[in-house]
Amino acid sequence: MSQRIGYIRVSSLLQNTERQLNEIELDKIFKDKVSGKDTNRPALTECLEYLRKGDSLHVHSIDRLARNLKDLQDIVESLSARGISVHFHKENLTFDGQVSSLQKLMFQMLGAFGEFERNLIRERQAEGIAIAKQAGKYKGRKKALSSSQVSEIQERMNAGEKVTHLANEYGVSRQTIYKNINA
Repeated sequence: MSQRIGYIRVSSLLQNTERQLNEIELDKIFKDKVSGKDTNRPALTECLEYLRKGDSLHVHSIDRLARNLKDLQDIVESLSARGISVHFHKENLTFDGQVSSLQKLMFQMLGAFGEFERNLIRERQAEGIAIAKQAGKYKGRKKALSSSQVSEIQERMNAGEKVTHLANEYGVSRQTIYKNINA
């Protein structure tokens, strides 16, 4: 039996998901509260694994699914090849493997605009950081580990403790530990 699955994404924890797909009847909804800069999103991964042939994926708008054209095309083409239709409600576009030339053009243009918008956001962010640095107001990201913690971790590693255990205890990744120890 085919299902109507919803995917909802906002960029931050403080943003509200209520306006997305609020009037669409769905069997299951997957929600992410993370940036759409790439496809490494927990709910998106779970959603894509959950979908089966004959299901339909409903997304509020193209930029909610992906923020760059390549990821967008890869996701939609992969789903279409699996027999899953994709519905973008804001743009009123549906992809079910039967794509017209005009529909494909619209899809690519809207995806390119989403990618362009993401690039503008990054440029504005970089400009803001540069201005803040010139004014002496930007200090960068706070270090994940203090120098005393790094020394303590080094001693414990020398004593034979596993990096995974230490990373969990200090609430950082193993990569962060290796980067700080080898600095």
